[in-house]
Amino acid sequence: MTEQAIGVGDDRLDARDVERRVKAIFIGSVGNLVEWYDFYAYTAFALYFAPAFFPNSDPVVQQLNAAVLFAATFLMRPLGGWLFGYLADHFGRRLSLTLSVVCMCFGSLIIAVTPTYASIGLAAPAILALARVIEGLSLGGEYGASATYLSEVADAKHRGFYSSFQYVTLIGGQLTAIIVLLLLQKVFLTPEQLKAWGWRIPFVIGALLAIFAAVMRRGLHETDAFVQASKTVKPTGSILGLLQYPRELLLVVGLTAGGTAAFYTFTTYMQTFVKLSVGLTADQTTLVVFGSLVFATLLQPIYGAVSDRIGRKPVLIFFGLAGTLATIPILTTLKATKSPLMAFLLICAAWIFVAGYTSINAVVKAELFPTKIRALGVGIPYSITVSIFGGTAPAVALYFKTLGHEEWFYYYLSGIIFLSLIIYGAMRDTKHESAMHRHE
Repeated sequence: MTEQAIGVGDDRLDARDVERRVKAIFIGSVGNLVEWYDFYAYTAFALYFAPAFFPNSDPVVQQLNAAVLFAATFLMRPLGGWLFGYLADHFGRRLSLTLSVVCMCFGSLIIAVTPTYASIGLAAPAILALARVIEGLSLGGEYGASATYLSEVADAKHRGFYSSFQYVTLIGGQLTAIIVLLLLQKVFLTPEQLKAWGWRIPFVIGALLAIFAAVMRRGLHETDAFVQASKTVKPTGSILGLLQYPRELLLVVGLTAGGTAAFYTFTTYMQTFVKLSVGLTADQTTLVVFGSLVFATLLQPIYGAVSDRIGRKPVLIFFGLAGTLATIPILTTLKATKSPLMAFLLICAAWIFVAGYTSINAVVKAELFPTKIRALGVGIPYSITVSIFGGTAPAVALYFKTLGHEEWFYYYLSGIIFLSLIIYGAMRDTKHESAMHRHE
């Protein structure tokens, strides 16, 4: 039975109800932006703080050590998905979202105030590792709870559009980190000041923003779906309860694999690829990546709205088909060009199909599970899949590059997207066969 058949999708939404939903989505999204800003600030400023924690004269080794800790956060994300998913399904989405951003605040603040290796020796990188573990837990929990909240608080007719703002703010967090980096680099500080103490500033900013987001999230109203479910069914937010939905779990893994590999390729890895493989200058690289991320941000609500009209499945199939066929030509042409403008246009061309996944993946996963297990069902399989296929994408690409066969990564990425395409073709359209109205 569809939601429309039971009256959930009533077109006549009064102005007060719309205002309540939009306010909740805005507050939830702002918290998501803050979480991802804190996460990406680490990557953006690693060049400046790595020498303070890893006292090796070789800058490549310093960056490698910083990158290892970046990868370690992905290992913590499944645990965070379980922890905060459990809290969301048992005690409410609002509590989980608030605690998640508080954890990110602690992680960012720890990085900001930790003494350097010169002051406390090996304790410095150990404390940095602890901070990244906390941030990894937070981020792992943020996705499932945020996807669940945004999907439940939106009305059925516009759920794709509203939930697309999860990736608007996710990419927005990365853009904000880049903006802070550019302001400190070009306006306020010298390179020497950045390396000496200026790298602490973005983490202080992140901690303050996280406190602000936590205060805002405390005022969120709980979703109607959770309130209704808590009155009628007992939550089963546990691993055993989750195993009662094997088909849905496998669907989350399958529909995520290709999309997350593509997302991390055209966000995190693009900065490295454009600089090392294309050969653009540091300033050109920053502008190209920044511009392409702005373009990607604009696409998210458009694709979300389209999915509300034609369904989720056609949008996912578009991503799968275009990604399978166009990834290799785009990356091959991108490597051959020396023009910043052409590089920008090619990355934007990739985003035209990648947005088919990023814009609606959260709502599709939420629509697969009943209320009592939704946050856990979205969070755990997603976090595991991202750790396997998303977080490793830059490392796989660099590994093939060291072998002298960088083009192998193009085929690797195209192949993973094709495997997800098979899933898209076989799955039901969750817009028309949604579990959002089911509590058990």
